[in-house]
Amino acid sequence: MLRELLDAFGAVLIEGPKWCGKTTTAEQAAKSVIRLQDTDMREEYLSTAMSKPSLLLRGDTPRLIDEWQDAPVLWDAVRTMVDKRVVPGQFILTGSNAVDKSKIHNSGNGRIARMSMLPMSLWESKESTGEVSLRQLFDNPDYEIDGCRSKMSIEDLIFAACRGGWPATLLSRSPKSQLLIARNYVRTVCREDISRIDGKQRNEKLTMLILRSYARNISTLAKKTNMLADVVSSGDVECSMDTFSDYVSALERLFVIQDIDAWCPAIRSKTVVRSSPKRGFCDPSIAVALMGLNPESLSVQLKTFGFIFEQMCVRDLRAYTQGLYSHVSYYHDRYGLEADFVLHLEDGRYALIECKLGSGEIEDGASHLLEIKNLIREYNKQEKQMPIREPDLLIILTGGQMAYTRPDGVKIIPLGCLKD
Repeated sequence: MLRELLDAFGAVLIEGPKWCGKTTTAEQAAKSVIRLQDTDMREEYLSTAMSKPSLLLRGDTPRLIDEWQDAPVLWDAVRTMVDKRVVPGQFILTGSNAVDKSKIHNSGNGRIARMSMLPMSLWESKESTGEVSLRQLFDNPDYEIDGCRSKMSIEDLIFAACRGGWPATLLSRSPKSQLLIARNYVRTVCREDISRIDGKQRNEKLTMLILRSYARNISTLAKKTNMLADVVSSGDVECSMDTFSDYVSALERLFVIQDIDAWCPAIRSKTVVRSSPKRGFCDPSIAVALMGLNPESLSVQLKTFGFIFEQMCVRDLRAYTQGLYSHVSYYHDRYGLEADFVLHLEDGRYALIECKLGSGEIEDGASHLLEIKNLIREYNKQEKQMPIREPDLLIILTGGQMAYTRPDGVKIIPLGCLKD
């Protein structure tokens, strides 16, 4: 994706959470690099950026500007230089937090492309067999999945969720050390990043309490008022709704919190369909670390792991459809009818997806997906002018080991055999 975008645009911005591999990825394509957080040169770089930012843009192209948000003026400097040179592939920008739009004067539209990164999927960490291609499922109606297998047991999935998709775990020398990465990530966010993002001093303990409340409500539609009450009752810190929202906004800009919006088609009354965001993180290991869990404790708390498994599913779905410019939502109404995820592609195609850890839940999940599809059909019989597209795929992602297609068309796919 990076190479393709560099062929089309003057610059590419890679965004995503810390430690997910943005810089390492960018270095594969860059011909020169400037690191704004280099402790030996940081003050020199920032002073130059304030006086004459164009000097920092000199060098072989593509030129990587790592953690560019430390000097937001570089955004407009890059845009100006791209206009002058009129050649694609000039710059790569990386950043671990979204910059306040008031600090830049131009959106960079048409000049600076945006590319999101996530921690590694199971396919990228070489744990998924990759026997089922999500892209092929959409593109090829005759694509055969029956008999494709995952090599991951429930215990393997639990460990993968606890460890997370952090590239640093590939360098760890033992399984125990791999589990330390996510815990250290959470501490760093609470102690440093939450205040560093915009220079506004925030409370480490309050940040931890808010994140823990999010973790306890992971994959649910918990309201902010309920989470605020949870935070206030959990510690001896004061917190208003405005403060709570400010902290959540900062954590979203750090790409730590990644909620999922509701899909609200017209098949039900607006008062029936839930519209609250579904709570989530960029990686399941964050929730595990915040709740103080480990593979041993989760192995006897499979109900809790079901919520965490859902987070691993959405992380991988986002990764596998990155090149299709997808987005993910969910459907839930007050009658209990739901789809854990609705995976939307840019061209309008979409899949209704349920996440079911065990085989005993598959029948219930399939009935939900089929009922939503039938509701859309019934709506379209009455609404001729603006019909709603029927889902292109009905999928249940499982923790099982064999993929197959049911007679009703619902596809049962282990997460451990999926790829892009």
